[in-house]
Amino acid sequence: MSAPTSPMRRIRPWLAGGLLAVAACSAMAQGSLPPGVAGALQRAGLPASAFSALVVPVAPPDAPERLRHRADEPVNPASVMKLVTTYAAIDLLGPDFTWRTRFYTDAPPSAGALRGNLYIRGGGDPKLVLERIQDAFLALHDKGVQVVLGDIVLDHSAFEVPSHDPGEFDGEGLRPYNASPDALLVNFKSVILSFQPDPAAGVAVVRSEPPMAGLAIDATVPLSKAGCGDWRGALRARFDDANTVRFEGRYPQSCGEKVWPVAYQDPASYAARAIEGLWRASGGALTGTVRTGLTPPAAVLLHEAQSLPLSDIITDVNQWSNNVMAQQVFLTLGRLSPARVDAATAPRGPLTPVRTGRFERSREVVARWWKTTFGIRPTPPVLDNGAGLSRDERITPDALAHLLRHAARHPNGERFVQSLSVAGVNGTAARMARGADSAARGNAWLKTGTLRDVVGVAGYVNAQNGQRYAVVGFINHPNAGAGRPALDALVEWTASLRD
Repeated sequence: MSAPTSPMRRIRPWLAGGLLAVAACSAMAQGSLPPGVAGALQRAGLPASAFSALVVPVAPPDAPERLRHRADEPVNPASVMKLVTTYAAIDLLGPDFTWRTRFYTDAPPSAGALRGNLYIRGGGDPKLVLERIQDAFLALHDKGVQVVLGDIVLDHSAFEVPSHDPGEFDGEGLRPYNASPDALLVNFKSVILSFQPDPAAGVAVVRSEPPMAGLAIDATVPLSKAGCGDWRGALRARFDDANTVRFEGRYPQSCGEKVWPVAYQDPASYAARAIEGLWRASGGALTGTVRTGLTPPAAVLLHEAQSLPLSDIITDVNQWSNNVMAQQVFLTLGRLSPARVDAATAPRGPLTPVRTGRFERSREVVARWWKTTFGIRPTPPVLDNGAGLSRDERITPDALAHLLRHAARHPNGERFVQSLSVAGVNGTAARMARGADSAARGNAWLKTGTLRDVVGVAGYVNAQNGQRYAVVGFINHPNAGAGRPALDALVEWTASLRD
């Protein structure tokens, strides 16, 4: 992507203007903040010590910084840490890398029936959604498997993930972003509830996806004349029983049609229930059960379902800050051989997963990759799950800026840039640069991050002087959320640079 070619502002006399520009650049590099940023922090009641930032041209490598403020201080980056995971993946796996979900049997199909078990071995696909599972089942039907006379066995062994309480992090256990990773991650372990008012009947009709074996969901909920407001709360939904979803409240008619994605209340049984429901909905029959197990070494491959390419996956991760998808990518990196990662500077094709994925292995692989790529300076990041959904992860703005500049020179760098949200246009950065006169709108590719006590942004900004900048900004403070306008001002200031 080429930078914009807006003409530089002419200031006369040119000598005085040049001296002013040099002085301003020097002041910013020494740590003073642009007026818009400083004003936003002041209005939010935040000290400058809570803010850290770095703005530096992407090229050439020795280009002077435009702004440096506490850039060597480790901060909690929230979801901005996904930049580390996704860039490591682009570099090590390649943008066209795909995950494979494989279907095996221990008995050949005959006359439309499989007189044995059907094994589904997960490979870590971050986006194994309903449509792709249905496509795989139809492909099995075409290969003569309409009836499974044994069991459907789900093999999750490609990842070893510790037990996880989805509500542990922030008490929001029903939020899909808190779903735990899984080698056989089916539809993000979520149930999609939709509500369609039927005023004549006085109810809202409830529909759900996917079909879940053994799960009963109320088919209707009474309508109310209340304002839409907190319509989820008004439903008084009951998720305390893994076999039922009930609604003890009412649905506001004024809401019209609404959709509510909910993390299933019993995530351990989600895959089995969803796979059975989808298999039967596809026209398949099953005489046994759906259970967890391992694929026998002698099992025969029937079908292989290939994922979307990594470049598409990291677009979901970075534009929409999908936590569980980020962790799937991170765990996949942990499946790589450390010795091959150490040789990453040598010419090579994409690396191939060879072992079970674990978080500790992922941290080891990314640490090795970081050292090979960047050396001991800048300070390496402290990683937990690679998604930023952590109180322990840390990185310096200086380290992130090094990553961004390195990515811009990478042969697949543009694929990485295009995975980011565009300010004022799409993804999580769509809320930024909304003003009609915004210089950043459509000219900034960003990853945002938010946690309690943390807001952050990092990415690329094309400025009016024709230069592309790597921009990093964070606020770590109990009142960080109030300082979001300071990050907006940082991006806008960078986009507005003319000299």
